[in-house]
Amino acid sequence: MEKSRMNLPKGPDTLCFDKDEFMKEDFDVDHFVSDCRKRVQLEALRDDLELYYKLLKTAMVELINKDYADFVNLSTNLVGMDRALSQLSVPLGQLREEVLSLRSSVSEGIRAVDERMSKQEDIRKKKICVLRLIQVIRSVEKIEKILNSQHSKETSALEASSPLLTGQILERIATEFNQLQFHAVQSKGMPLLDKIRPRIAGITAMLQQSLEGLLLEGLRTSSVDVIRHCLRTYATIDKARDAEALVGQVLVKPYVDEVIVEQIADAHPSDLQLMYRKLLEFVPHHCRLLREVTGGATSSEKGNTVPGYDFLVNSVWPEIVRGLEEKLPSLFNAGNPDAFHQLLLRPISNESAKDIKKPSGTGSKDPSVAQGNCEDRGSGPSETKPVVPVSSTQLVYVVADLDRLQEQLPELLETIRPKLEVIGFKNFSSISAALEDSRLSLSACVPALSDRVTQDLSESCFSHLKSALEVPRLYRRTNKEVPTTASSYVDSALKPLHQLQSGHKDKLKQAIIQQWLEGALSESTHKYYETVSDVLNSVRKMEESLKRLKQARRTAPATPAGPSGGGMSDDDKIRLQLALDVAYLGEQIEKIGLRTKDIRSFPALTELVAAAKDQATAGQP
Repeated sequence: MEKSRMNLPKGPDTLCFDKDEFMKEDFDVDHFVSDCRKRVQLEALRDDLELYYKLLKTAMVELINKDYADFVNLSTNLVGMDRALSQLSVPLGQLREEVLSLRSSVSEGIRAVDERMSKQEDIRKKKICVLRLIQVIRSVEKIEKILNSQHSKETSALEASSPLLTGQILERIATEFNQLQFHAVQSKGMPLLDKIRPRIAGITAMLQQSLEGLLLEGLRTSSVDVIRHCLRTYATIDKARDAEALVGQVLVKPYVDEVIVEQIADAHPSDLQLMYRKLLEFVPHHCRLLREVTGGATSSEKGNTVPGYDFLVNSVWPEIVRGLEEKLPSLFNAGNPDAFHQLLLRPISNESAKDIKKPSGTGSKDPSVAQGNCEDRGSGPSETKPVVPVSSTQLVYVVADLDRLQEQLPELLETIRPKLEVIGFKNFSSISAALEDSRLSLSACVPALSDRVTQDLSESCFSHLKSALEVPRLYRRTNKEVPTTASSYVDSALKPLHQLQSGHKDKLKQAIIQQWLEGALSESTHKYYETVSDVLNSVRKMEESLKRLKQARRTAPATPAGPSGGGMSDDDKIRLQLALDVAYLGEQIEKIGLRTKDIRSFPALTELVAAAKDQATAGQP
């Protein structure tokens, strides 16, 4: 907003300066004098300033005199104002008293109206309570009348032969009882209600007893209509859980107690399976009608089902669990791991034992296996010991989990530290020590598992490498060509190692896999070395025996067994084949990332077959 500018009086035109210069915000005396001196002398500037000063003084006096009369008249006009104000105060005070009196009267009227409204509200509430009590009494009398009339007809043949009529009557009673319960809850604390409460309790007991009897009668006679009316009545009075509890106690519990016996835990595994099968058979045999009525069966009609019930969950299953917990607590005895796993894995062990015994029916080449099978058949089912087979793949997963847990345990403290700090816990050293102890315990389990995996791999490999024993049979007196490639059993022997390396590289560290491969190859190669050595010794002994036999017959100088045309003998073919097999085995070991010099007995095996190869090729051109 711009400031209002003061209008200075106009001076003569002969002035050497502009009057507006004095109104500028940046007015400076020195600059003003210096600027005017350029045009006139200082004496002329002084004269002009004195002239304009007189003009300003005259204009100021005229401005003051312009409104002076109004200021003087103001004081004159205020004379007698006190008397006028005092005259007004009297009627204003009277008006104030009248307003206060009216306000008090209105407040009293409002208070009286509020009191009457409160009394009327109390009367209305009492009236409602009286009406509720009247309704309670009417409902009690009505229900008692129906029950008494029904009781008088119980001996009649018509009623005895028509439980459906009882179900319909109970449904009417349940509807009235539902209203009775509602009004009784609303009238809680009334003295009259306390007097008739015993009658209500009697009605409740009689209604519940009648419903229980009707439900059991419907289940006994397999009457769908009776069961439907009974369950609908239970739902009307909000007692659906009581119906489920009744079915559990009366129908399920005796069956469970009969099927589950304590001796079953020590019996044959098939007895335990038979017990579970009988428990499962309870649902289709004894709960069919209940499932049809409540909509739990596929054949249930949607329009005639009674919702709100689940007998399988609330009746059957709790009783089965109770029976197992009370009579077979060993099923849940995880505190005794040996007994716990033996009991749970018994059916699996039984199936495994059957699988082991199957080869004995077709004939087994391993005498120890055949003998073991015969012992199993002779000992009978009661002496069969559980055998829980664990595959190498499962062991690999266990080692992978242990390795990952060892890595994550140190990070666990940092994860839980903020939550512990919130509750004021500060002894983090104890938690760190506990985690370290757990890590060491896990680490201590790894060597045994690794040895087991290595042993399994070694046995798998050597089961094929021992086929070197069949090499002499392939070349003796068969006129087979000189070998140029390795035998197929070498690839078969290395297949488990390739499967481990390719199938579990994303689960295990490469160092662990390499350690297992090296251990398995060292063990199997050592056995392979002994096998090849035995084969070569057998070949050498056979060759020497043939020479001595020919010398004993005084024949021509003996030649090794084989073609007489100067070709390679059968014994040399055997030596050459073994040399090719070992060389190919070394190449494959290098391909999987291992060094042959790190494999136990492999350098000695290489020297052994190299000497045999030199002997085989010594006489060749």
